[in-house]
Amino acid sequence: MTDQKRTYRMKRRAELEEQTRLRITESAIALHEELGPARTSISAIADRAGVRRSTVYRHFPDDDAIFTACSSHWRAANPPPDPVAWAAIDDPAARTATALREVYAFYSRTQRMYTSLLRDEPHVPAVQRRLRDFHGYLEAVQGVLMAGRGLRGAARRRTQAAIGHAVAFATWQSLTSGQPAADDDAVALMCVLVEGAADAR
Repeated sequence: MTDQKRTYRMKRRAELEEQTRLRITESAIALHEELGPARTSISAIADRAGVRRSTVYRHFPDDDAIFTACSSHWRAANPPPDPVAWAAIDDPAARTATALREVYAFYSRTQRMYTSLLRDEPHVPAVQRRLRDFHGYLEAVQGVLMAGRGLRGAARRRTQAAIGHAVAFATWQSLTSGQPAADDDAVALMCVLVEGAADAR
């Protein structure tokens, strides 16, 4: 066999391995979204990907390896809105409305996955580790939305609580899933809550 043929075969083998790895990753993501991580088995992933269990383990020796690959792949395809852009909006009320519109649109696009992940978070350590970034993101959003309000004491605490409630996935879900409110209505309701929190008695 010539060096050229050997190089071609090695390259082709590597390409096929990468395709298999991607198919396994995408199969795991689909099952995590449909069933939840707690109910997703290696056998189910293998069946979905059309490979043997041993092939899954060859690419991903443990749960953490699978979750790392799934998380990276899914987040690359579903990036959350960037809070840095909101920081340039001077008016806190306008900043909050803009942020909530974008966050709620993100939740609308990703609701099946976050419903499964947040439900299984208490039961699956690998999910707990992966969701730290999500919770950290929401904390960063809250910081951006509190900036420039000039509040102190009880007014500050109430406003912080209102913002934390407004940006939570569970809040968006409760306003839009079982209720008639559309995303725009949900944004309007939460803006009233946030802006009125400082004056509440």
